[in-house]
Amino acid sequence: MFAYGATTLHLVAYLELLGFSATRIGLFMALTLVGDTCISLVLTSCADGVGRRLVLALGAALMVASGVAFGLCDGFWILLAAAVFGVISPGGNEIGPFRAVEESIVAHLTTAEDRSDVYAWYSLVGAAGTAVGAMTSGWTAQSLTSNSGWSDEAAYRAVFYGYSTLGVFKLALVLLLSRDSEAEPEAHDEDETRPILGAERAESQVETAGWRRKLLPGIQKSSFPVVIPLCLLFALDSFASSLTPQSWIAFFFRWKFDMDNGLLGSMFFVCSFLAVVTTLVASSLAKRIGNLNTMVFTHLPSAVFTALLPLPQSVNAAIVLLILRALTQSMDVAPRAAFVAGILKPKERTTVMGLVNVLKTAAQSVGPLGVGVLVDRNLFWVAFVSAGCLKVVYDLGLMVCFRKSERREEDGPIA
Repeated sequence: MFAYGATTLHLVAYLELLGFSATRIGLFMALTLVGDTCISLVLTSCADGVGRRLVLALGAALMVASGVAFGLCDGFWILLAAAVFGVISPGGNEIGPFRAVEESIVAHLTTAEDRSDVYAWYSLVGAAGTAVGAMTSGWTAQSLTSNSGWSDEAAYRAVFYGYSTLGVFKLALVLLLSRDSEAEPEAHDEDETRPILGAERAESQVETAGWRRKLLPGIQKSSFPVVIPLCLLFALDSFASSLTPQSWIAFFFRWKFDMDNGLLGSMFFVCSFLAVVTTLVASSLAKRIGNLNTMVFTHLPSAVFTALLPLPQSVNAAIVLLILRALTQSMDVAPRAAFVAGILKPKERTTVMGLVNVLKTAAQSVGPLGVGVLVDRNLFWVAFVSAGCLKVVYDLGLMVCFRKSERREEDGPIA
């Protein structure tokens, strides 16, 4: 997350320096997310089979290659390939298949009682890494340009070399994971021991569900009433988020208020730090009012502040709104992870979490292109207002669809 925070702060500015228009930058982000969707669909479907550690190690190795490519090259398609395979994040969040694998490992290694707390610390450490990464890269670029006489382009290339170095460190950490992080072998179904007389009925059932098994392997029919609305709502939220990713917000403050790299880095550090603190509060709150209520009631204020962000004409007022947005923006992350893990059957978690991330990434791929077009037409404010309104719809949709479905985890996952 440190690496994602470091590169996201400068991504749009770097691509602009290379001569890309805002529309082309939006297209770059959109295609990056489309590519990540395809990779996610493949890797999350087979992660438990080939090994979770192997998939995570592959991701770390691709980070190394991607950072080097961004440091050495300036061609649109080369950088696009590097962003897709190396998982360069336009929004400062971890994208691609690797987060789904990590969350599945966390769910696998924790009990239902501890899972909410563990997810809170998982989110906290990630947010802290993003915060420190943004501030470090901001002041590093500022120092290189102001004190060492580097050009902005050279300073940004140095940041991407740092991204590559962090990929090496991540690879070393992945290699230290134990075998306990791998999925347990699934027991043989009792149907395999039944008499052959039941074969015709079993064959008929397989033919009926064949298309579903091929499209969504590992997900039972009884789970679809939960999985389908869950995926659609998360996709809506992700589309809304793609209209205001951190990279575009950083560009917005550069474009409207002419903020320098150091101040931008510090601003995003403060916002991310506040998000870290409120993440801990969210875990305690979820135990009192439930995961779903925590998700909705903490996410709504951030949606409103997002819609209001383009209104201020002074930089100080805009920063205040951004900070208010940050206070509740991430409070739903840990309760959401615990909520999803709790309502899914254990053997379906990796597949469903992977499917959710695939749909979220697919939805995210639409937004950046639209933002780029809006920026070129001087309609940047439309992106913020649209994002805020869609997030309100997402929150209300969660409450309507799952208000009666949430159960205590000791009663078991929802069928």
